[in-house]
Amino acid sequence: MTPFQRGTVIVLFGLGFASLYALIRSKVQAFPDRLVVVNGYRRHTYEWAEIVAFRMSPGAPWVTFDLADGTSASAIGIQGSDGARAKRALRELRLLLDSAHTPGD
Repeated sequence: MTPFQRGTVIVLFGLGFASLYALIRSKVQAFPDRLVVVNGYRRHTYEWAEIVAFRMSPGAPWVTFDLADGTSASAIGIQGSDGARAKRALRELRLLLDSAHTPGD
């Protein structure tokens, strides 16, 4: 192998590792006052008042949620392919959202 070929293999391995690591570190954390979503290398923090609804359509790759400003965001940390675990996580997020939007709490 030439040095260029070795360098190419090393770069491709590094890109593959970086991509897999980004997927591995994706997560969703719910706190009483906020929701923290880590998608790859980006971290987003949302107040519960900013979130309108959570949804995961049949066959969708991950959970999406609608924001009060009319946009939507994805939560790659909850994969639709996880089946029952994803449905349970979605149900828990909806309960937390309902309790956050309930007056008097």
